[in-house]
Amino acid sequence: MNFLEKVRRSWQSQNSLVCVGLDPHPAKLPSVLSGKDALFEFNRQIIDGTAQWACAFKPQIAYYSAVAAENQLEKTIQYIKSEHPHIPVILDAKRGDIGATAEMYAKEAFDRYQADAVTVNPYMGGDTLEPYLSRTDKGVIILCRTSNPGSGDLQGVSSEGETIAMRVARLASKEWNQHENIGLVVGATYPEQIKVMREIGGEMPLLIPGIGAQGGDLEEVLKSGLDRRGKGLWINASRSIIYASNGPDFAEAASAEAQRLCTQINEIKAKI
Repeated sequence: MNFLEKVRRSWQSQNSLVCVGLDPHPAKLPSVLSGKDALFEFNRQIIDGTAQWACAFKPQIAYYSAVAAENQLEKTIQYIKSEHPHIPVILDAKRGDIGATAEMYAKEAFDRYQADAVTVNPYMGGDTLEPYLSRTDKGVIILCRTSNPGSGDLQGVSSEGETIAMRVARLASKEWNQHENIGLVVGATYPEQIKVMREIGGEMPLLIPGIGAQGGDLEEVLKSGLDRRGKGLWINASRSIIYASNGPDFAEAASAEAQRLCTQINEIKAKI
């Protein structure tokens, strides 16, 4: 099964568009967790608590590498593969480099960590994406119009009638997606851009950060971004789910928040 097939099966079987971000900050872990594997134990309980409501998990690599916890990231992804193998794992690494270095980053994401997909930065051009795209069973999620306030400094610059973000979406759709394994990152904080990127990108999946702590409008996101099947989105929520409680009930609280978001999405979808 290639990446897109796995993604579509997950959307269908889970009846969910919720992507749970696994961004464990050591200072925010519940006090009931301690020891050298605290990040993994936190993740394990969050994963089990939210798996019923998730269509994907997205660990952010910086939260592990910054504290020399890459082994706990490995264990986290291995755990998902073992216990919830139907749910894809997107490694949020935002890699972008040339030649042999890009090949090593692809090896890191897909061979070392065994991720199903990785986020990448296209700033240096299409040839830098080839080492990822050549892994035809894996997904490549390209930064397009990100959710941060300063994203327009470069992504919003216009040239020859289109913005840089639009150019990225067009290249991704028309030239780079030979293996149909590309998705785009488009922030919930710019719903009008989600509509533009859906029109340019066709059926390509869109990873949508910015819901929850960043305040993106869920209804506008769905109206702008759903594909013709009523799917096509990973709506990411990290802090609002994994830090729903910092007490002993953290996993139960995360489960309830993931369920609430999943239900809210499905209720809005039914009205669109």
